[in-house]
Amino acid sequence: MWHIPTYQGRHQDRCKGDAKVIEQDKRQRNTTSRRGFLSSVSTGSLVLMARLSNAQDGAVEVAAASADEVEAFEPDLFVSIASDGTVTILAHRSEMGTGIRTGLPRVVADELEADWDRVVIQQAVGDKRLGSQNTDGSNSVRHFFKRMRVAGATARAMLEHAAAAKWKVEPASCRGSNHRVLHPESGRSLAYGELVEAASKLKVPKSDELRMKPASEWRYIGKDVPITDLDAILTGKAEYGIDARMDGQLYAVVARPPVVGGKVASFDATEARKLAGVREVVEIGRYKGAPVFQPLGGVAVCADSTWTAWQGRDLLQIEWEDGPNREYDTDVYAGQLAEAANQPGKIWRDTGDANSVITKSEARYQADYTVPHLAHAPMETPCAVADVKTASGKVVSCVLKAATQNPQAVQQAVGAALGIPETDVVVHVTLLGSGFGRKSKPDYCVEAALLSRDLQRPVHVTWTREDDLQHDYYHTMSHVHVEAALREDGTPSGWLQRAAFPSISSLFSDGSEEAAGFEVEMGLQDLPYDVPNVRVESGKAKAHTRIGWLRSVNHIPHNFAVSSFADELAHRAGSDPLDYLLTLLGEDRLLDLKAAGLSNRGE
Repeated sequence: MWHIPTYQGRHQDRCKGDAKVIEQDKRQRNTTSRRGFLSSVSTGSLVLMARLSNAQDGAVEVAAASADEVEAFEPDLFVSIASDGTVTILAHRSEMGTGIRTGLPRVVADELEADWDRVVIQQAVGDKRLGSQNTDGSNSVRHFFKRMRVAGATARAMLEHAAAAKWKVEPASCRGSNHRVLHPESGRSLAYGELVEAASKLKVPKSDELRMKPASEWRYIGKDVPITDLDAILTGKAEYGIDARMDGQLYAVVARPPVVGGKVASFDATEARKLAGVREVVEIGRYKGAPVFQPLGGVAVCADSTWTAWQGRDLLQIEWEDGPNREYDTDVYAGQLAEAANQPGKIWRDTGDANSVITKSEARYQADYTVPHLAHAPMETPCAVADVKTASGKVVSCVLKAATQNPQAVQQAVGAALGIPETDVVVHVTLLGSGFGRKSKPDYCVEAALLSRDLQRPVHVTWTREDDLQHDYYHTMSHVHVEAALREDGTPSGWLQRAAFPSISSLFSDGSEEAAGFEVEMGLQDLPYDVPNVRVESGKAKAHTRIGWLRSVNHIPHNFAVSSFADELAHRAGSDPLDYLLTLLGEDRLLDLKAAGLSNRGE
């Protein structure tokens, strides 16, 4: 792989006939703002913007996008059709290997009946007016499928109405098909590009007036296709955060405190400064209050290359003041969690009288389950480049290129660190070499911004793999205790489960020791088994490191415990685990989430 040259020429043509040829690389990493999107499309184009309304029915609102209206409307996406037929879709979710930068635009293209080879995808910068850009929690398709369909269907309907007006026929007799509007009765057809000027002057139809395609007619939805960025990735042309460049940038590697909450007591950079290519050595202050997304602090070596900065970092002589977490020992802590999980705690669910049933039962079974801290370890370590501009000694703006799952969180964290409005922070989103939730926490972006501010030039921060594993926002360490009272057939008549773990809330609230409601709901409080007596509790636990979310979050320890316990009960009863589990789940029924004190996490 080291000897594969990056692509220099043009990709193969993918369009035939009268369709405009669009090279694959036009679909690549082209980031833009809302106004930038409008200015990038030609005069006379049909430009639409869509958002999900706040109404309880989840209706989708679509409007024409003009320079004036765009400031008053807060869309989740834009789609435009140019007079040459080019369809451009603004993608506002981060691509980290899931294919979302391809999947969601294909939903639009399907309802639009667009030729996929004539679709260009532009990546959006961070902008809260685009709706949520936090590509996290497996929400993208679930939350945006409907609005993407409506956006595509709206554009198609307007093109069909424009064609009907030209032919003086009923709009219902026209249909979009593969980048053209057809009139089957007469055999006439018009290309989309020929209709956009007339369509752009029409009233935008309401979503309940649209003819949505039945699933049987879907061309792209649910169909396998190579991701949009595949060619660029394979040829080395794709831009990840680690590849991001700005003119005149330095490369930084940071020595961080070995203990969370620690800080630099003193340091000697004499040997590091002797290294050819080392330009500056800069101390970064420790976070204040709760960690949130602030830097851990430390000393940064800034050089002409990442390798030189890394070598320079290793030559630093640093005396650390470890702080309150100096004695943190996970073996000792595991014992503290076990103690907390085996004592009465905060009650989250109490159905029937589980304590009494279990105490009086002649047949009881109990077990304990533990999970250690887990690191995200994404293939591409955290990385970002920032360029901070100042005037009269004050910061006025910051531009970043970052591998981030949440560009709006970057705006908020960097803006707060620099003392500027988040709207003055521009975040260009690169491809991500995986994320798992780590890259929704932008401390590394703040590091780059602070260094750029101090050095008055762009600075690219790269975490080494060792940095990534040692200084992660670790997934919580956990201890779960489960008890059951058993009937003669081995099924439970009472069920008690209690968990103790440091909470994600400690990341945002200094000293927080209580489990958060959303954490308990994940596999603990929402026990699905048909048991008449259930009690769910949580114990207190103080965090001694940064606790963050990783993939399925608290389902990891909780479902491990719940499912393992059910298997052990099945084994004890001499039953097949699957048959036993189906018995535990009981008859089909609707769960009263409100009565159980649960939010609807399936929304």
